[in-house]
Amino acid sequence: MSKQVFGPGANTFARVSLLAVALIAAIVIAIFFFSVRSPYTRVGAVTGVAIEQPVRFSHALHSGVINIDCRYCHLTAEYTAYGGIPDTHTCMSCHSQIATYSELLEPIRTSYANGTPVVWNKVHDIAEHVYFNHSIHVNKGVGCETCHGRVDQMPLVWRNNTMTMNWCLDCHQRPYQYLRPVEEVYTFGWQPEGDQNQLGMQLMAEYGIQVDGLSDCAVCHR
Repeated sequence: MSKQVFGPGANTFARVSLLAVALIAAIVIAIFFFSVRSPYTRVGAVTGVAIEQPVRFSHALHSGVINIDCRYCHLTAEYTAYGGIPDTHTCMSCHSQIATYSELLEPIRTSYANGTPVVWNKVHDIAEHVYFNHSIHVNKGVGCETCHGRVDQMPLVWRNNTMTMNWCLDCHQRPYQYLRPVEEVYTFGWQPEGDQNQLGMQLMAEYGIQVDGLSDCAVCHR
């Protein structure tokens, strides 16, 4: 008579093992989906913390008080994927006449004199595997402050939104909640005169925006 290989508890052990494997797999999948959507798992996705820069440039002064248009410094935002960082020549077009001896501007004067670019620290650092195009958003009625916040009130710039995948998808799935007329894209503090959703739906039709396909992976992951 052959000896029994598996004991009475073998079936119970097998069931528990399968349940444990399924539970672990579910936890791993949940962690993955949480990590790609959470600001706490992304370096640089934390909001509200001002980023130190080599020069203490104040957007509140330049954009808010003096009312310099965003495009004066970020001149490629309307035409290319990259928003653009102004070179030292742009800074010196004003500061060769204004605050010419300010100690705060010494790095700018040095850069202008020796041709070495000032290395600015990124505030909005999109992950390398994500494709983002400034021009398509700007020309379809997405305001600067929608993503960047009220930089006209920021002495030092901080990240206003997480810019995680979940945050981007919220806009791609419901763009009508965020659109404005293209002539108001650079206007800080803009508010619609009527219902935002109704205006947004009208602008979607005018700009040829269709929600179908906006949430496809290939839109941002190319």
